Amino acid sequence: MIIVMAPSASKKDITSVIARIKELGYTPHPIHGTTRTVIGAIGDERGKAVLQSIEPMPGVEQVVPILKPYKLASREIKSERSIIKVAPGITIGGTQLLVMAGPCSVESEAQMIETAYAVKAAGAQVLRGGAFKPRTSPYAFQGHGEKGLKILRKAGEAAKMPVVTEVMNTEEVNLVADYADIIQIGARNVQNFALLKKAGKSKRPILLKRGMMTTINETLMSAEYCLSEGSRNVILCERGIRTFEDATRNTLDISAVPVFHERTHLPVIVDPSHGTGHAQYVQPMALASVAAGADGLMIEVHPTPEKAWSDGPQSLDFAKFAELMKALSPFIAAAGKTL
Repeated sequence: MIIVMAPSASKKDITSVIARIKELGYTPHPIHGTTRTVIGAIGDERGKAVLQSIEPMPGVEQVVPILKPYKLASREIKSERSIIKVAPGITIGGTQLLVMAGPCSVESEAQMIETAYAVKAAGAQVLRGGAFKPRTSPYAFQGHGEKGLKILRKAGEAAKMPVVTEVMNTEEVNLVADYADIIQIGARNVQNFALLKKAGKSKRPILLKRGMMTTINETLMSAEYCLSEGSRNVILCERGIRTFEDATRNTLDISAVPVFHERTHLPVIVDPSHGTGHAQYVQPMALASVAAGADGLMIEVHPTPEKAWSDGPQSLDFAKFAELMKALSPFIAAAGKTL
């Protein structure tokens, strides 16, 4: 249920409603808008009718059922788009297009620092890099672990950039949160519900990648796991889905961008690197993503893609990334955004 407070509701009214929601056995999730506060009451669906008893309380305008299965992620509970603060002066979900760039894997300190300076000079705001790598083959490079986290953090600090990296299991959430400004949940873990819940308890924004075989609704339900644990800072990422087409690594579902925006207040970014798997397709799909309304992009960039330890074929070198960022300018302006 959504408890819609009147614009004239006092802090005391809101506090009383929150207390009553708890008394009825539900978890309150207040969302403070520009003109009014709404409070989501989340819990057992079977007894939700009891929440109608809140309607006569002082300051309550109305009590409305949430029809979507994803409650906190839905536009029903929050009609305006969420704007998430990533770092001082860096946000996503508003008029700023957020670009995350960097290599698939953290390989060395020199590689990461060189990359950090190059992508920042081209216009990227967030440095990406994998310290823990989920790989299809058990014999492929699995990442440097905590050593990689330290290298990534050092490179970010050198270039004065926030960093994003993936966490793969519940035991490493706190460790990754100590080093990263944004915690990434990868496509293979999009329905690892224990991991989603643990990440939702962290203090960091969460970048949630759509699974290669998950629907839009299933992705939103995964976001709901994070939100239900207290997180208010979830960023969705479309990174391509598995289809019968084999000309590209995945099929980048750009139509998901406007669909997500219609159904949720959460910001949406696109990863055209994983979405295509080929460097030559990254720029056109990045341009198309911004035109479709994406709030940001995640691009794989490596000093020498041909020598990359992972995902070299889909990585841009520094010159190609700078070319991409320049090509984005008119699309960003047409979308009413800035870098």
